Amino acid sequence: MFIVQIIIILLATKVAGQLSIRLGQPSVLGKIIVGIILGPALLGWVHDTEIVSIFSQIGVLLLMFLAGLETNLKDLNRNLKAASLVAIGGIIAPIIGGYIGSQYYGLSVSESIFIGLLLSATSVSISVQTLKELGWLNSKEGSTLLGAAVLDDIIVVILMAVAMSFFVGTDVSIGLLIGKKILFFILIILASKWLVPKFIQIFSKFKVTEGALSAGLIICFSFAYFAEYLGIAGIIGTFFAGIAIAQTRFKEEIEHKVEPIAYGIFVPFFFVSIGLAVSFDGIGNQVGLIVVFSIIAILSKFLGSGIGARLSGFQMRSSMGIGAGMISRGEVALILAAMGLESGLLPTEYYTAMIIVVIVTTLVTPPLLKIFFGNRD
Repeated sequence: MFIVQIIIILLATKVAGQLSIRLGQPSVLGKIIVGIILGPALLGWVHDTEIVSIFSQIGVLLLMFLAGLETNLKDLNRNLKAASLVAIGGIIAPIIGGYIGSQYYGLSVSESIFIGLLLSATSVSISVQTLKELGWLNSKEGSTLLGAAVLDDIIVVILMAVAMSFFVGTDVSIGLLIGKKILFFILIILASKWLVPKFIQIFSKFKVTEGALSAGLIICFSFAYFAEYLGIAGIIGTFFAGIAIAQTRFKEEIEHKVEPIAYGIFVPFFFVSIGLAVSFDGIGNQVGLIVVFSIIAILSKFLGSGIGARLSGFQMRSSMGIGAGMISRGEVALILAAMGLESGLLPTEYYTAMIIVVIVTTLVTPPLLKIFFGNRD
């Protein structure tokens, strides 16, 4: 019964988050671990049903929406060069590392390239929550991380489309794909400047309950739908929706009212859903492979993005923190893994192993960010 699952998930995530804080770690770490404990891998109390998946999707969309609301647009623009170097370094190193590791295990060239691309994906939704807890989200390092994640998503999607059209024979027009990305940003900029402020202003004058809040949520989910329609992750759309609203006088009102909705019910489902993907069935003979690819996944992002940050002028500790923040592959890599399985570019026997590698990268990110950044007032 779904109501029982709501009770279990909300109770378990809050308790686990508190225990994690008591142990000196960000609360998000405990919330992800409790998802593994509650899920099919151990207790089996919570399963990845359709409604759990929907709540989880809403949770990550709202999480990135709030990140956009807290992002300083001037800082984001100012750190564009640094974000570009971090993104490029964080793509090249995992592709090389993933390819070499795959070749070592005897995979074909096409499968090796796909796994390299899979490991080059980045999802900073976990990093966003951790940086927010540590007080680093609205900082130069935080802005660079967010900017790098946006660029990373766009570049990896294009590279993945090229690879699939070449190896699988999928009829994909690369020009059309890039054109869609450009169209997305043009229309988002225009809508943010002309449509968003007027839309919220009109709704705020309605004689109904929470008109401005409803307008903000409509914009949030509309941007997410538009992003996915043009082949970009929905979380990128909601992130820019947050940035657009942050430029209006309704920023504080919408942010303070969305936070209780997001963290009160939807975001906990997102954290738990990450753990639900873990299954220990049939991986006894793949432990070595999982360990090797986990090390490759962690070190390639850490070093690639960290070197990119260092080249852009960050101090060593900040560079290491940025590299750590780019490690988590999260839901983006899970989606790519499913695409690879369907297209035949990811062998069936390696699917579960790659999912566990993605989970490992997500688990190590919060404590590493804590080590390199620490708490900031």
